[in-house]
Order: sequence, then C-alpha cells, then structure tokens
Amino acid sequence: MATKYAEGLLAVKYRDIDEKGHVLGGPFYYIEKGLGKGFIWLAKLFAIFCLGAGLFGIGTITQMNGITDAIQSYFDPHYLHTVTILGTDYSWAIVISAVVITFLVALVILGGVKRIAHVAQVVVPFMAVFYVIGCIIVLCVNAHAIPQALQAIFSGAFSGTAAIGGFMGAMIKDAIQNGVARGIFSNESGLGSAPIAAAAASTKSSVRQGLVSMTGTFIDTIIICTMTGLCIISSGSWYLDGIAGVNITSHAFQQGFFFAPQIGQIILTLSLIFFAFTTILGWNYYSERCLEYLSHNNRPVLLTYRCFYILAVLIGPFLSLQAVWTLADIMNGLMAFPNLVALLCLNGVVVAETKAYFKNQENIMMK
Repeated sequence: MATKYAEGLLAVKYRDIDEKGHVLGGPFYYIEKGLGKGFIWLAKLFAIFCLGAGLFGIGTITQMNGITDAIQSYFDPHYLHTVTILGTDYSWAIVISAVVITFLVALVILGGVKRIAHVAQVVVPFMAVFYVIGCIIVLCVNAHAIPQALQAIFSGAFSGTAAIGGFMGAMIKDAIQNGVARGIFSNESGLGSAPIAAAAASTKSSVRQGLVSMTGTFIDTIIICTMTGLCIISSGSWYLDGIAGVNITSHAFQQGFFFAPQIGQIILTLSLIFFAFTTILGWNYYSERCLEYLSHNNRPVLLTYRCFYILAVLIGPFLSLQAVWTLADIMNGLMAFPNLVALLCLNGVVVAETKAYFKNQENIMMK
C-alpha cells in the first residue's frame, strides 16, 4: 500500500499536460523529471519493458490463458471435444472462446481509449461485487473450517515446513518467490503500471491521488485475495493433486455451492472472464501510453502496436500454463526494476509532499 501510495503521488506530481489538455504520466515521466535528464535512458527502459509485459506477460497471455481455462473447465472438463492445431490437441471450448474474446477485444481497442474506459467502468464494479458475494457464500458454508484455515496460514508462514498443494515439495524460498510474484500480479504495487492510470486522474493534489491509489491494494489484497485464500483452504481444495490454476478455486466454489455446484462454477467463470477482459483492456492503455512516450505519439506506430496486441491475445490460450507464468514473471521483474529504483531515489519527494499536504489540512481544520 505504501508503494502504491508513492507511485500515485509521483505520477500526478510529474505528469505532463499539453496545450490540448492531453495527460500523459507514469514512471517514465517521474524518472525523467524527478531524477533528471541523465536518467532518460532508465525511463525509456521502463517503457520498453512495460510494452513487453503488455504483449507477452500480465496484459495478454496470462489473462487469456485464465479465461479459456475457466471456460474449458465448465463446458468441456474432460476434453471430449478436441481439435488438433499444429500437432497439439485443444478443446473446442478453448478455441471458440479464444476467437470470441479476441474479436471483442479488437472491437474495443480499435474503438479507442474512451471506449476502453467506458467498458471497464461498467464491468469492473459488477465483477467485484459478483465475486465477493460468491466468496461470502462459500465461506459461510465452510465457516466451521475458517479458524483451522487461519491457523494453517500462519503456522505455514512461520514454520520451516514445505508448502502443500500447488507447491508440493517446495521450500520457504520457493513459497516466498511465488508469493511475491503472484502478489505483484494481483495488485501491481511497485510494478509501475498503476501510476500510468493514476496520472490521468482529474485531481490537482498528488497526495490525494496517492491515498486513493493505495486503497486499491487494500481492497484487492487484504479483502479479495484473503477471501479467495480462505475459500480454497477451508474447502480443502489445496490438498488436491492434479489440479492447478483456476481449477483449484473452481473446486472450492463447487464444494461451497454443494446445493448447486453449477452455480458456483458459473459465478467464478463469469467473474474471471470479466476481470481478465478488463485487465486486457487496461494493459493496452498502459502499453499505448508507454509507446506514446517512446514514439512521441506517432499514430501509425500506435495502430501497428494495437494489431500486435490483438494477435498476442489470440495466441495466449495455446501456450502451456508453466510457460505463461514464467514469461509473465520475467516481464514483471524487468518492468519493476526501473520503477523501484525511481521510488527509492524519490522517497524524499514523497515525504516532503506528504508532510506539506497534511500540514495544510491541519491549518485548514484549525481555522
């Protein structure tokens, strides 16, 4: 949350607004303006890595892999209807959903940023409420197992035993590595993507935007991720062998909705589709802002990038889960490095801005 606060604050403080009112900001600008012209190379490095993360990591491939995996688990869990593509068998559910989602993404992306914002504004709140309600139902059904689940979380975190389930045989080092990687994937704190969106906020106060930005991490990690983890552990899904990815959560929802397993699976599938779809759109926005910075808003270059982005969305479902996550983690790590360097170097600016803001607020209250 503190990291996200600093990112949001710096994004607004150092953003660029041209004579037409067009706003552009993010790590590339607070690196260039905050650290000085001598660090332009670091700003450009961040922008390049962000493009890579959008095309080959968190923005496209992982999201599409998750969407199609959930759809396949619901419509064709036993791979009864398959088609061979380049020597590999894929479920028709994966192929059809990949084509449909790619078509919808293309419609939105080629429609421009305003349409992206409109779609996300409508879908995201619905998605969040829908998913939280599903988690609450699962937790109510498994209420008796929640104390044991909490005990397992804390005892596992502070003991030397190996993790269970998806990390069978892994030691503490591997658990921490995967935990940090998934945490960054979930809330993007320190990654540098969120400041690009924060820079476009209609506010003049950098501190206020920082405070707003940090609430996203709280809601996502402290609330939604904790609820998801408790659902998985309290239902016993983490003990099962042979399942990975979304299938673990899917089993937890089916077990929680024992009175109607199909409803639980539908809730999870729809929630994942909405979340991943809006994430794809959001990362296109991040990537385009980086390309806009690098190319000085060259429209033909931006249009070419959109075509490559749509192509990356299409091929995402046909890569293996392990390859997908490995590639995403590499891209995230490369992207986070320049941003974290800037946050450390500009920590004095964050402290000074924060003290000045709250001192001003205190003076207003005294008057």
